[in-house]
Amino acid sequence: MKKFEEKTIKSEKIYNGKMIQLQVDDVTLPNGKTAKRELIKHPGAVAVIPITKDNKIVFVEQFRKPLEKSIIEIPAGKLEEGEEPEVTAIRELEEETGYTASSLSFVSSFYTSPGFADELMYIYITDQLEKMENPVAGDDDEFIEILELTLDEAKQYLEEERIHDAKTNYAILYLHALEMR
Repeated sequence: MKKFEEKTIKSEKIYNGKMIQLQVDDVTLPNGKTAKRELIKHPGAVAVIPITKDNKIVFVEQFRKPLEKSIIEIPAGKLEEGEEPEVTAIRELEEETGYTASSLSFVSSFYTSPGFADELMYIYITDQLEKMENPVAGDDDEFIEILELTLDEAKQYLEEERIHDAKTNYAILYLHALEMR
């Protein structure tokens, strides 16, 4: 038995979309009482910390509808069914930035919002960037601008909340920690 396990009594699928599935589960709590849990099922995602030869970090700025504003982020995207995270990372890097990489290093993975979602985010880093001669076309519904920032500039954008998402915050903290070694 798992510590504090909540046993599912009933599960109702509410929505099955392109990116997520929403379900409501009735569960039995460790104390024997019951509760409802609203859950988002997500296939997982990747993000890349791309470092140029002149030691700048490649970011993308895009509008995020849930926030009703644009934010600056490291390149990222959803895992496709059966796709390995490293393959997704290269694909997203190419589609979003016009760069490719000869190699990636795995940094970490983490659950983005474990209170209601099972999305697992894989983070990679590379300083082996090469500009593509023929950039891959991105998604039709994705409008982005590429920015190349120093770590100090990125930290400033963090303070200004122009960078304001968990994966990019993590990336900046990670790079800061490497710099402090």
